[in-house]
This record gives sequence, structure tokens and C-alpha cells, in this order.
Amino acid sequence: MSRHAANIPEPLPLAHPNGQSLARGAHGILNAKDIKSLIAQKAVRAKTDLQEDQIQSASLDLRLGKGGYRLRASFLPGPRASVQRKAESLALHQFSLEGGAVLETGCVYLLEIAESLALPKSLSALASPKSSTGRIDLFARLITDYGGYFDRVPSGYEGPLYLEVSPRSFGVIARPGARLSQLRFRKGRPAYDNHRLQSLHKRDQLVQIASEGREESAVPPWQDAMRVPHIEQGLVLSVDLRGLPPRGLAAYRAKRHTPLIDLDKDRALAINPFWESLDAPPSGRLILDPDAFYILASREIVRIPPTHAAEMTPFDPQIGEFRVHYAGFFDPGFGANHGARAVLEVRSRDIPIVLEHGQAVGRLIFERLLEAAPAYDDRSGAHYKGQALALSKHFAE
Repeated sequence: MSRHAANIPEPLPLAHPNGQSLARGAHGILNAKDIKSLIAQKAVRAKTDLQEDQIQSASLDLRLGKGGYRLRASFLPGPRASVQRKAESLALHQFSLEGGAVLETGCVYLLEIAESLALPKSLSALASPKSSTGRIDLFARLITDYGGYFDRVPSGYEGPLYLEVSPRSFGVIARPGARLSQLRFRKGRPAYDNHRLQSLHKRDQLVQIASEGREESAVPPWQDAMRVPHIEQGLVLSVDLRGLPPRGLAAYRAKRHTPLIDLDKDRALAINPFWESLDAPPSGRLILDPDAFYILASREIVRIPPTHAAEMTPFDPQIGEFRVHYAGFFDPGFGANHGARAVLEVRSRDIPIVLEHGQAVGRLIFERLLEAAPAYDDRSGAHYKGQALALSKHFAE
């Protein structure tokens, strides 16, 4: 199959399962078939052909363009300015990504996105860093012209896209075409309330908690006894500090003063120069160092049905001064075969804070698709299916 959108098969009409036009009818997230239709109808545009593998089951990978700016500070353009105009007033210098550009830790960059949008009024979009972006502590947020929010594309938006990027733990080498962010297209407001989420769990068994104190040699079968899930404005997830099999590893903590990470190279890096491995603490608690970055895993084993997508959000800023999960999208069918842990990207702020085993740290917000999508676990290129405590794809297993 050709990798270029120009050769994608004839688009199907944008519709939900009942055959109604996308301009009316049910709310929902667009799947890969609908995204292909958006591309064919020029609602998604690019100066170079989009590649087939940019289209995921319910999202579109965005590519970096050819250049960007180093900025004095982060910004939002607001209702009276374009991104370009605001960036030029805050730029320290402009640079090209061609040939590879080093993005240094602690600096703020604004990078061009190769894709632009001309959305119909019935559609909005939501952006999130890709999993591999969040797991290397690369802070990335989408910005639109005249926008007042990060990572939000309003209904009917027409214009360019930009990505604000700030490496926090590791410096990186970036080139045109690197995929740091993804876009999910939405019709209406398809999020589930508590009652509907309870019903979905009863039907599709969204989560399981492994028995405390049991030696876990594999993901527990779904026939095991279930505990009542914690549903409160979403499916609440907690942190596992017992240590996951086979080595009893509880967390990775990013080291300082490391080599660069080349964003285009998969499975190329040894873990040790970048990460410190932390075994399960006997006390069941981990003290987060100020401004340190951790990779942890959820206590829950999660399944996302192919009819739904999910997004991880922080549980509550009042429970502690730490940030959880920079890369928020969970694809339809994630963990559908045997279940998978949610990997948590955690950073403490300003002061040390104690994290306890089983402490609630985030929520999964579920949204229905207009039409079911192929399961994430069934895709040959899925990097994180069946994951436990997994680093980004840049590191050798």
C-alpha cells in the first residue's frame, strides 16, 4: 500500500454507525476512516503528502515542519494575534530543523507543524503529546492562531498549527517530519458521565486491580474476581509501588546531564545513561524529589473497548503538588486482548512530596467513537501494547 494520502482509497462519507451525516446526529470521536475522509476533503492539509501511518485508529500524528524559533517565554496568542506575529515579538532567534537541530533543556521553542486545518463547523480537535514524547519528559503543546488555550482547536478552525516544545530532562535532536504530537477530532461532546461509565464497565470490564500481596508472573486473567472500580468524573487510576515482575522494579527516575536523544532513532539507546532504576520501597511510599521526573505504572490493569477512546487527566491538583501524565491519549482497543498498565509520567513541583502505593493520581475520561475502530493491540506497529513499566521507544528493551 502506498504511504501517501494522495493514494488513500476513495473517501467514505463522514457518518456514524446509523448512517447519519456528520453534520448532525450522535456525538463522537472520528476514527481512521473518517480522518481519511477529512484529508481527502482538504480539511487536513500539508505541503508534503501525508503518510498512511500518520493515521492512527482515532487520531492523526502531526509532523514537525522545517523550522522554528527559540523564545524568551511561553505564550498564547489570544484573540487579537496570530502565532507568527506573537512569536516574532518574543523570539531570541529563528532556526532550521533541516539537518537536525539540538533543543536544549530548560529552553522554550516554537516549531512549525507541517499540517494545517480547515475544519467544518461541526468538528473541533484536541491535541496531546505522543506517548514517546511524554516519556522522555519533552513538554509539547499545540497552539493555533488567535487561540486562548493550549491543545485545543476550536470548531471550524482554519489556519496553521504550531507546537511549543520545552525539553525538561533530556536534550533532543529534532528534524522535519518528527512526530511529537497527535490530534483527535471530535463532533460535539462525547464524554461519559459517571452513570454511563458504570454501565460501560459492566459491559466491557474496563479495569481490574491485581490482588494485593499476590506474586504476579503475568497479567491476571480477566476471569479473576473484580474489585469495584473507582468512578468519579472518570475512571480513577492509582499508582503501583509494589514493584512489577519479573524484577520488582517500581519506577524509573531521569538522570541529569545525559547525552542527547535523537527523536528519529528507535531502540537505539541504552537505559543506564538516562535512567535510574528504583526498586519497590519496603514502606510502600516514594518521596518525589523536587523537579525530578519519574516513570511509574498504574495499579490498575486497563482495557479500552474498540468503540471508545480515553484521555488521561490529573486526578486533582489539591491532592499534591505534582503533575501526572503529559501524554494523555489512550487509543481504542488499548489493552483489549490481555489488559495493560497505564504508564504514568510524574513530576514533583518545588518541594518533596510523598507518593503512597495505591494513591489516586489520574483519571481516564472515556469518549465514544462515531464508529468502532480496529483495536490498538491488534496493530503491528503498536509500541506499547501489553505494557507494564515501559520507557519510550527510543530505548532498547
